[in-house]
Amino acid sequence: MISIESPQNQLIKKVKKLHYSKHRHIANQFIAEGMRTISTLVENNAKLEYLFVTEQTQEVASFYEDTECVLLPESIMASISTNKTPSGIFGVFAMPKKPQISTLTSGAVLAQVSDPGNMGTLIRTTAAMGLNSVVCIEGVDPWHPKVVQSSAGAIAAVNVFQMDWQTLIDNKGDIKLAALVVEEGAEPSTIDKNSLIVIGNEANGLPRNWSATCNQQITLPMPGHTESLNAAVAGSIALYLLAN
Repeated sequence: MISIESPQNQLIKKVKKLHYSKHRHIANQFIAEGMRTISTLVENNAKLEYLFVTEQTQEVASFYEDTECVLLPESIMASISTNKTPSGIFGVFAMPKKPQISTLTSGAVLAQVSDPGNMGTLIRTTAAMGLNSVVCIEGVDPWHPKVVQSSAGAIAAVNVFQMDWQTLIDNKGDIKLAALVVEEGAEPSTIDKNSLIVIGNEANGLPRNWSATCNQQITLPMPGHTESLNAAVAGSIALYLLAN
């Protein structure tokens, strides 16, 4: 284990840049925090390149003997953390290779989903349902630290595709697109099992021209007194119904 005491250290400067999408994709690296998230990522074959710990958490380094472990003062740990209360366990991971579009299977399309918490929750649900594909179109970067955190590391258990809408339409093959809409859609029981559930933006939903090119529109019945459901909740219910 090495120790870093200076906030001006070059490795620390590089890690701070990974807070930003541009630098994550240049470096082909992303960051994650907390033992649970990091261990789930590793269990799903994400490559842990650096593990940063403090004096209080350094015992976890023994679980990652093949990884470069770095001991930091709490002040520097706080400077690289994206959390208000750092866990004291911080990892830098290699970004996985982009999956071939030929490997696309049933799962979720997150179309212009902008909230990292919603995206992470939907990725986690997709993985939990045993579905393998998450297609991200516009919206937040799926490798944003808060997306990774909200997925609890499950992002490494699925294939994450990033593309535009037309590329999806042109390359989905015989996979159906089932758009989740607030009203006037078909019953969820009609979902074709070889489908991608298309979940739109939290505030504006799915663009009409995109919805029109989907194979079907699905609406979740809501007998209670609510106008709509949160995107992550509605999408998670639809993914459960797709998988079962």
